Amino acid sequence: MSLSFDQLHGTNKRAAEILLGNDRGGYTVPSAKLYPFQWNWDSALVALGFSVFDPDRAWQEVESLLSAQWDNGMVPHIIFWKEEKSYFPGPEQWGTTDIAKAPPTSGITQPPVAATVIERLLAEDIDAHRDRAAKLLPKLDRWHQWFLDARDPDGRGVVAIMHPWESGRDNLPDWDRPLSFVDTTGIGGYHRRDTDIVNKDERPKNNDYDHYMALVRFGRDCNWNTDIIARDCPFWVAEPGMNAILRRAESDLIRMARCLGNDDIAARATARFARLDAGFELLWSETVGGYVTLDLRRGEHAIGLTSGSWLAMFAGPVEPARATTMASTLTHWLDQVEHGVPSFDPAHELFDSIRYWRGPVWAMINWMIATGLIEHGETDLAERIRRDTQSLIDQSDFREYFCPVTGRGGGGTDFSWTASMSLYWAARPETLPIPAHLSQSTAPTGTADQENT
Repeated sequence: MSLSFDQLHGTNKRAAEILLGNDRGGYTVPSAKLYPFQWNWDSALVALGFSVFDPDRAWQEVESLLSAQWDNGMVPHIIFWKEEKSYFPGPEQWGTTDIAKAPPTSGITQPPVAATVIERLLAEDIDAHRDRAAKLLPKLDRWHQWFLDARDPDGRGVVAIMHPWESGRDNLPDWDRPLSFVDTTGIGGYHRRDTDIVNKDERPKNNDYDHYMALVRFGRDCNWNTDIIARDCPFWVAEPGMNAILRRAESDLIRMARCLGNDDIAARATARFARLDAGFELLWSETVGGYVTLDLRRGEHAIGLTSGSWLAMFAGPVEPARATTMASTLTHWLDQVEHGVPSFDPAHELFDSIRYWRGPVWAMINWMIATGLIEHGETDLAERIRRDTQSLIDQSDFREYFCPVTGRGGGGTDFSWTASMSLYWAARPETLPIPAHLSQSTAPTGTADQENT
């Protein structure tokens, strides 16, 4: 049941005010100055916060996001609804005007958390939201199919990213070695806008940005042709966060399709889920004792865990021995810092407590990790992460991310997904799937436990 805005108080009301302040009329910007457009997974997660006090506005958020879907099924990672020269790279750098529908967009995607969000919106009131959800299911189906066609054309069961930005976790140390093979000749002469707004010690370094822009150039030069990208892109990496979120999204899409009586979509999603479920094993590293990034060009596993490693439990049931090992390692991580979950191993030499994705804590990742832990019976550990997240917000307000050592905030201010996670987590501390008896059939192998949480 949703509340009215007037029924919110304290931190919850402040969170709602941030969402309303970043609302641009049907879509929400992550942060007014730093990110002035609609971002893909930011937008989906923001819908959860709106659902607490304005369900109609929550549905508008995901509807506007999916309205920018390309003809090939991809949902882009940035939608440039209005002209704004303060952001780089803008539409002219992406060069997608001949491919994307109006408005212009970027040429890559982001983790498809939208299906998981929409399932939760639907579960709030299935009768009230049935028609809106039914209109979005075909879009989700086409997007999920695009991932397997465009990012796993060899059928290995893991989807690749062709750019670090596509992972949503832009600056991970995981990308350092794969990026080292990207030719940056001729890249330069651009002006970064992010470091005009945010301390440069909190953002990717210029050398990283050169590699990012070289990959944008590659995509633009091949007109974002997915066959050429899959064959020739120098950066072709499978990582646990993206694959876990897609795997979860498929099981949530199956549940919605069954609930709404769309057997065709349920069947296609079930087939995709089986492929992803089998392929996820490729990301397990016995050496590290967890799910890690795999450089598909060179067949190399990363040598460290990231916060995305724990999303394996968000994706679906992990075998008990592995889940126990992962929970133990996560507890060890939390014991090394004041606030969790750091985005990279705090004992690793490349850990940087305040630089973008190389150490900081992110509220929305914490929510996904905690959700997976609850579904694996690790409720105390999940509650510890929830308390950590709220204490960071209480200390440093609704920042983009937080230092796990000191708790100070970094990146953008009045950040939408931090506000959304705080508000939604307070209102919905447990998982809220569509009731099993309404999904008309059993879940795909490996997801039955999720339906009984």
